Amino acid sequence: MRLLIGVLRLVAGLSHSNRMRLGALLTRLSPWLLPKRIRIVERNLALCFADATPAKRTKLRHDHLRALTQSFVDRSVFWFGTPETIRAMITVNGHTQVPDLIARHGSVMLLAPHFVGLDAAATRLTMEGPEGATMYTPQNDPDMDTLVRVSRARFNTVHLVSRRAGIRPLIRFIDQHLPIYYLPDMDFGRRGAVFVPFFGIDAATQTATAQIARKWHLPVLPVTCFWDPASGHYHVEVLPPLEDFPGTDSLEDATARLNAHLESWVRQCPSQYYWVHRRFKTRPAGQPKLY
Repeated sequence: MRLLIGVLRLVAGLSHSNRMRLGALLTRLSPWLLPKRIRIVERNLALCFADATPAKRTKLRHDHLRALTQSFVDRSVFWFGTPETIRAMITVNGHTQVPDLIARHGSVMLLAPHFVGLDAAATRLTMEGPEGATMYTPQNDPDMDTLVRVSRARFNTVHLVSRRAGIRPLIRFIDQHLPIYYLPDMDFGRRGAVFVPFFGIDAATQTATAQIARKWHLPVLPVTCFWDPASGHYHVEVLPPLEDFPGTDSLEDATARLNAHLESWVRQCPSQYYWVHRRFKTRPAGQPKLY
């Protein structure tokens, strides 16, 4: 752990151009470093962009790996860099609407799909907003888990709720009028999920986003974050609340509408969605495995 922290501090202290060079080097090494994950990326792209040419999908794969490896390199800055460096690297818009919405509605849900810049967005928003709460997956190694928890709360109080504990512990922070940062788009199996389309493929999707928004009358503000490969900078955008969500829709229809929104955000920069995740791992009864 001391060695890991030392390496992260060293990388955080590199110049921006040298961190970009390191990310480019790791991209070239990724076929040897991440062979299983690359196969998952290729399968996801084949499923979601079936109409694209093989050359187009190869380009998407390369661009995705470039952004992904750079996000790992840049995490050293998010965790150990100076506030000035972080502010220069990550710009943010739309966050100023949050305090007024909390005052009017008691809380808000910041909806953060899994783009490769997810950690950049979370770090930057903790520098600007009030304390908040989010769910996370605990690390198996307790020292690594401590590092993750401390690093994500560098600039503000962030209440991390273990995903193993379920959604209920998150609810008390809504009752305390804190914003919640919620990730809606991982495959956690059938429990609490419905199968709704994502890029035309039935994907097990948690209904919790619609359930929480309906029960607590929360505005749902999408958060996107894209990395610019030319400058190496990230831009975070807190979008206006989703219109009439979930409204009078059933939970299944609201969740399908949410996936349609997500697909539209992904198409803005398709290489920067988290394609290394087996998004279609859980299949409807009777359907074959896709991985």
